[in-house]
Amino acid sequence: MSGDEATTPSAKPKASATATNSPLKMQTAVDSLSSIVPSLSKLTPASLLTSPDLYSNISALLRQPNSGAGDNNLCRWLYDTFQSGVVDLQLLVLRFLPVIAGVYLSRVADRKPQAGFEAVLLALYAYETTSRAGKPVSITIPDLTQPSVYHEATAKTPGKGTANSAATDPEIAVVSPALEPHGTVRSTRRARIVGVALELFYAKIGHMPVSSKIDFCEFCKVWAGQDGEMYKNFEEGEMCKKLEDGGAKEEEGVVEKKNRVEGRVPLSWELLQPVMRILGHCLLGPNNNKHVELCNKANEACRSLFSRSMHDVNPKAILPMRSLLRLSKTVMPNHPDPTELPFSDVISL
Repeated sequence: MSGDEATTPSAKPKASATATNSPLKMQTAVDSLSSIVPSLSKLTPASLLTSPDLYSNISALLRQPNSGAGDNNLCRWLYDTFQSGVVDLQLLVLRFLPVIAGVYLSRVADRKPQAGFEAVLLALYAYETTSRAGKPVSITIPDLTQPSVYHEATAKTPGKGTANSAATDPEIAVVSPALEPHGTVRSTRRARIVGVALELFYAKIGHMPVSSKIDFCEFCKVWAGQDGEMYKNFEEGEMCKKLEDGGAKEEEGVVEKKNRVEGRVPLSWELLQPVMRILGHCLLGPNNNKHVELCNKANEACRSLFSRSMHDVNPKAILPMRSLLRLSKTVMPNHPDPTELPFSDVISL
């Protein structure tokens, strides 16, 4: 953690205060959680990260009607646990972010106080703000005029006795703008704060359990407010025709009543970007082909979000969501891999 780095040089490396107090903080977290959830009283620091009942019990409590109140003990525990600075405890809190963000955004329209959820989201946002140190998250776009990145490196190296006319400055694309510190959640900041929290979840997604990712896909469908069934069996040609016609008007008329479902939220680009990255991992992550349910849920989420982007006529979201929808079909179980070479016992001469 940045707050634990040494400020003065020393001859021998010393263990940070966080690392030294980790067992104590883990035990404190277990004791506090046991008092909040009596059914988890048998938890130990060793089983805190591996207990099969922990996620299901806490997720159920987070979905209760009064779960996001300012005096909610579970929200206070999540806030204090993340602020402990112990990496394992922070990862534990991140597991519940899909449920926290999903329930929180779905209840925004009810205009009920959710200070407990907002405190946890602000803690994650503040952590990312400190980690980025006022700098945006950016990537370097490869020079597409070169056959490969290796040719690009050669072109940017001046040759002997020749002018380096091909050398150009690398093009930088900002993935996430610089963050400003915020102490409260306002309507104009809500999408940005939740989006940054989801970016942190995506950065640690390799440590997240499958159940957390499945919950995220489920809430994506709730946020979209569309069932997406009209795109379930679409082929590429049919999809292009629908795009040229301005959307599936007939199908949208049939499911218009279903579109206005509870939990539908505004999907700004600040929120959609991390959502699409997480869905991309759910579709292409390592060993995801072993989790059929995750692939199915991610496919349903892609259909719903694509239907929502078509319904909103959002050009910025239609193309990436269409790409994810096409991708989700190719990775579905029992779908033939177009890159796989055909196998045959017959030798053709």
